[in-house]
Amino acid sequence: MTAREKAENWLSQHIDQDIKEGIQALLDGPENELNEAFYKELEFGTGGLRGIMGVGSNRMNKYTLGMATQGLSNYLNKTFANEEIKVAVAFDCRNNSNYFAEITAAVFSANGIKVYVFEELRPTPELSFAIRTLGCKSGVVLTASHNPKEYNGYKAYWDDGAQVTPPHDNNIIKEVQAITSLTDIKFDANHSLIEKIGEEIDTQYLNSIKALALDQDIINKESDLNIVFSSIHGTGITMVPPVLDILGFTNVNIVKEQAKPDGNFPTVIYPNPEEAEALTLALKLANSTHADLLMATDPDADRVGIAAMSSNGKFELINGNQLISLLAYYTLNKRKKLGTLHTDTQYMVKTIVSTDLFDTICADFKMPCYNTLTGFKYIATTIRELEGAKQFIGGGEESYGYMPSAVTRDKDAVATCALIAEMAADAKSKGETLWDVLNDIYTQYGVWYDSMMPITRKGMKGAEEIKAKMKQFRENPPNLLSGEKVTVIKDYLTGLEKDLTSGKEKTLDFPSSNVLQFFTENGSKISIRPSGTEPKIKFYFSLTRTVTGASEISATNQLLKAKVEEISNNLNLNQW
Repeated sequence: MTAREKAENWLSQHIDQDIKEGIQALLDGPENELNEAFYKELEFGTGGLRGIMGVGSNRMNKYTLGMATQGLSNYLNKTFANEEIKVAVAFDCRNNSNYFAEITAAVFSANGIKVYVFEELRPTPELSFAIRTLGCKSGVVLTASHNPKEYNGYKAYWDDGAQVTPPHDNNIIKEVQAITSLTDIKFDANHSLIEKIGEEIDTQYLNSIKALALDQDIINKESDLNIVFSSIHGTGITMVPPVLDILGFTNVNIVKEQAKPDGNFPTVIYPNPEEAEALTLALKLANSTHADLLMATDPDADRVGIAAMSSNGKFELINGNQLISLLAYYTLNKRKKLGTLHTDTQYMVKTIVSTDLFDTICADFKMPCYNTLTGFKYIATTIRELEGAKQFIGGGEESYGYMPSAVTRDKDAVATCALIAEMAADAKSKGETLWDVLNDIYTQYGVWYDSMMPITRKGMKGAEEIKAKMKQFRENPPNLLSGEKVTVIKDYLTGLEKDLTSGKEKTLDFPSSNVLQFFTENGSKISIRPSGTEPKIKFYFSLTRTVTGASEISATNQLLKAKVEEISNNLNLNQW
């Protein structure tokens, strides 16, 4: 059907009056707006839904959400026939998140499924924790993570507390696609199957994080560590200050202008701790109070951005690749010192687009390090496969996400904030900042310059442009990047790794994914992948050089930064 035919089909069905009025306005308005709203279905992808809120089949609203939940309910009832099925539902600070959570709970309960719904907004990782704690078969959190305020989303989880993975994700998608009419959705809630949860789960979640502290003595010694925290109007305010408090940190300064949850995110352009602009107020407070550490979480508190005092006397941001490297280094060093490092039974995990400095640090400690596709559901898959045989002691990815343990099965900014604060306390006890520690790492393992360039292409035309760009790179891969010969190409869509020097090919041991990687003779790694949750294509650059001492770090960073710019020009990214 055309976009107009889809809109008229919706209009002919028994739907709410406000949605009908919105559809009629689109039918009477500009054709391009109608097309964007109805040219396709808002896809239930491998992790759920994410889109702009509004009227239309390609928008987040009661009915697209209802179809997703009805499809998930149908799959749960088929998969766990004759069993009690329980699910957990959480929501963040975004506009309509609470309303969407109520719709989700209503549809689940109408399908005979027991639903635990958080009574107030809570971080996404606590939803993961609740699923496992309450013995649920599935769970949903209403969030669009760090997307702009116009967006909302729906993330689906399985019984291990991780986002759904094959075969469940594809089977759920089939069930959602099988819904051909809005009348197939059961919206009439069975309130006897809906139960509010809150404080009891909060307490268990906080205590589980407290138990993860590697060195409580260091925390006690540096309890007055001056911490600045911002929740950027999100859910982090509900759990991060309490977890720092129960650990014993007594000097936590909250950015008051951003403490109140607000889906309009009035003080920032984007509520993303990866963006320096989002941390403007936190940096101002950190510099004025001579803080030791700055931490800021995104709206659903699964990602955390940090900053620390640098040698120039000012707070400087630490990027996601640097953060996961610091956390791996601290964890392995501390466990070795305390005698809790067991390389035969423990392991760490990172994603393929993240810095290989993480792998290098693990190798130095002889700690096994597994690589997965992008996304914490793949890290959780590794945990599930090794459950009972080996202990997961940490893992993360470049996009400011980390898991310190298997207590939750998704990136967890609350638990990570606790570990970061402990790490900063340990550094302070030695008269150092986290930048000092990072420079020690660079001196020991080489300087690694890692950056990511996202290119946004919105709407139907944008999706086609991104698809064409990936096709171009596959058919005409670069031979040279910044003067370095490309020696290896990995294509995770075809599952092949090609050695350009020998001409030999081998199979990659990964699920199929639309990712390309180019490796050069000097160890540079360039990764390209379209985002699965945003209208973007992302380019990841990871370059390294060894140094003989700390005095060379700054100049080496500048050299590698210039090389990234040259590679960007080689790929014609600035002209696209």
